[in-house]
Amino acid sequence: MEKNFSDKAARIISTLFVPPSFTILIFTYFAFHLENNLYQKLVTIITAFVFGFALQIILFVFLRKMGKIIDIDASVKEERTVPFLISIIFYIIGLVILVQNHVNLISTAFWFCYITNTFIVVIINRKWKISAHAAGAAGPLAAIFSVLGTNGLWFMFLFFVIGWARIKLKCHNFLQVIAGGILGFVSTYIQIHLIVLWQGYAR
Repeated sequence: MEKNFSDKAARIISTLFVPPSFTILIFTYFAFHLENNLYQKLVTIITAFVFGFALQIILFVFLRKMGKIIDIDASVKEERTVPFLISIIFYIIGLVILVQNHVNLISTAFWFCYITNTFIVVIINRKWKISAHAAGAAGPLAAIFSVLGTNGLWFMFLFFVIGWARIKLKCHNFLQVIAGGILGFVSTYIQIHLIVLWQGYAR
């Protein structure tokens, strides 16, 4: 009974907290926290919803129905390359929209991280199944930490819960989850600060 409950809990957590879920949550928060006018708030939220959430979910469902992904966890690493590459295209379109509409630099920098981090995951995934769930949780943690400082560390709780769920479901081992977390956090944190620093010098 206990094992059955923990398995169900892990499945629910893994399904709810896919990387696109964090995209819409974090950018909605950034829209209200960082943007000064309604237009840019709407651009940020709509872009995140369309290109960071809705199209990503539709793509996954479509590939599942086409038989290109055999299960809900995309457990075969070779099947992950195509959706990752298409996701990068969605992210690039979203980045152009955010830049053209002059949204807050931190939001733009964080969005850029989705492109580079996904590309890094694609490269690693050719040889080793790093946890995209963990990277997808740790990246937003780094972005929140960049804005709120230590007050954003509460987000770590979600990372550990998601990591537990992925291990519990045997989608990844401990090392793959930790590697995904390190990649997502370190890469995102460094990129955001380098972009903000670079823009500061450029001005």
